[in-house]
Amino acid sequence: MLEKMKKILAQQLDLDESEITPESRFKEDLEADSLDLFELLTTLEEQYEIEIPAEDMEQLTTVGAVMDYLKTKGIEE
Repeated sequence: MLEKMKKILAQQLDLDESEITPESRFKEDLEADSLDLFELLTTLEEQYEIEIPAEDMEQLTTVGAVMDYLKTKGIEE
């Protein structure tokens, strides 16, 4: 799952995948703004065919937190 997340984030935020770790914070480390986070939310919903409420996404501040959240929704890839 981490590799898939790295690809998505690197493409959306124009970063190198090596800059992205489970501990990376979206705003502070990856310099994502609210539009970036909204686009990420939309991409994840499409990719994994789930619905992620915006208020849930607001609580997910790191890459690892998003992966853990997805796992709670039954997504393991």
